[in-house]
Amino acid sequence: RQAGAREVLVSGGRRWALMHELRGDDEPVLTELLSHLDDADLVLVEGFKRDPLPKLEVHRPALGHPLLSANDPHIVAVACDAPVDTPLPTLDLNDPIAVARFVVARATPGPDARR
Repeated sequence: RQAGAREVLVSGGRRWALMHELRGDDEPVLTELLSHLDDADLVLVEGFKRDPLPKLEVHRPALGHPLLSANDPHIVAVACDAPVDTPLPTLDLNDPIAVARFVVARATPGPDARR
C-alpha cells in the first residue's frame, strides 16, 4: 500500500481478503459494500452512524459522552455497562448473549431474502 498500490490482495490456505484504498474517492455507500458479500442471514455493521438504519448504541457512561440516541431516531436500544436515562430498551453490555438475542429478535429479512 505504501508503494502506491490501490488494491492489496492477501491470501492464505484458508482465506483471502481484498483491501481497496479510496485515495480521495468518496466512501462507498453501505448498499454498494454489501453487494460484495455472498448471501447472509444477518450482517452486523459498525460505523455508518448517519445512515437511516436500525442501530444499537454501545454506551459507557463512565466515559462522560452523551447518548447518541437522544438525537437519532434510528437507534432502537442502548447496550451499556451502567444504568442510563433513556426511554429505549437497555441491554447489559456485559451480557453478550442477551445482546445477541435482542439483535436476532429484531432482525428482519431484506426484500431479496430467500425464505
